[in-house]
Amino acid sequence: MHKAYRAGSRGFPGEGILPCACGAKKAQTPRAVAREDVFIDVPENNVTEYIYDKIGANLHRKPEHPLCILKSAIMDYFDESYGEGNFTMFDDLCPVVSTYDNFDSVLVPEDHVSRSLNDTYYITSDTVLRCHTSAHQLGLLKQGETRFLVTGDVYRRDSIDATHFPVFHQMEGVRVFSKEETSKSDLTPHELASQELKNTLEGLARHLFGEVELRWVDAYFPFTNPSYELEIFFNGEWLEVLGCGVMEKRILRDATFAEEEAWAFGLGLERLAMVLFGIPDIRLFWTTDERFTKQFKPGMFRSGGVGMQKFKSYSKYPPCYKDVSFWLPNDSSFTENNLCEVVRATAGSLVEEVKLIDEFCNPKTDRVSNCYRITYRSMDRSLTDDEINALQESVRVSLVEEMGVTLR
Repeated sequence: MHKAYRAGSRGFPGEGILPCACGAKKAQTPRAVAREDVFIDVPENNVTEYIYDKIGANLHRKPEHPLCILKSAIMDYFDESYGEGNFTMFDDLCPVVSTYDNFDSVLVPEDHVSRSLNDTYYITSDTVLRCHTSAHQLGLLKQGETRFLVTGDVYRRDSIDATHFPVFHQMEGVRVFSKEETSKSDLTPHELASQELKNTLEGLARHLFGEVELRWVDAYFPFTNPSYELEIFFNGEWLEVLGCGVMEKRILRDATFAEEEAWAFGLGLERLAMVLFGIPDIRLFWTTDERFTKQFKPGMFRSGGVGMQKFKSYSKYPPCYKDVSFWLPNDSSFTENNLCEVVRATAGSLVEEVKLIDEFCNPKTDRVSNCYRITYRSMDRSLTDDEINALQESVRVSLVEEMGVTLR
């Protein structure tokens, strides 16, 4: 375990971080979230068995997993840049958080799309599976942490394709400047935070990708101002690496750092690992097939991939395409995210992509018909016709029962 680790607090009564069954006392032994903490009989609850089975997998804590290898490479960079132990590392914080933590504490507007049942996994109206590691930002600041990295699994209802998965992993970084630090600079505190942020993250990008061309793009995040995205020119195209910015003063005031300045950044580990290790499908991060797992070893990372063996595909099993056409219900309840949840609940990781291929509106009845193509493909074996036909029939039945569509 990294020397700079400290056990993360799981419950601050009245301070936004929700106590739950994974509230281990030591960082080395996080406990799984109990079923009764997730499956609660309320109308808002939209967590599925497929999602629950992913909670507690802790891929980012397994030394030989590519996500953990990348996490360690980033942690090493901060130790080298700021001195070992100057950034506290948290990677065992409970994924069940309050809606206050997940949204309000980081100033997400009340009408923001991410608050909807279509985008977020709700346990109750007041608790969710975290959508981002920023859900722990305010709680850690209130705890007195001023330099920290948080890594964890995050959950979002999303589309199905090779680069999207409802569970992925983020890394969050926060740095607060003391009044003593800002008083020694010729820059304003805001300018100092912005300048150091960019210098630090440009260094991180080069640490990961080698000597690459960089550019900053103005962005919007509710909890930072100004906000930026860092892009690199890599393998012939511009690639977004991370989002960041100078922390909004309101968050610092809420954390009793009213006179300080701070910066924050966040990045997706899968997105970067797919590029750095040459992993073609996001589902592979979840496989236990030794043909995948044995290709990764702690310490194998090399900046820019120089001298580092990339992932070698062991086989590309044939896909199976199945189309399903249906009339949408008369109300506005149908969404593509809900469709993807129904398909996932039936086919799990055997579904590679769900794609809208045709839409038709009957001019006489004004009813809308959609046709979706579902691509089934296992990452580990060939699928049989009988297996796929049974899955597709189950999907069709579930679409009628759960979404109110009329099959064509």
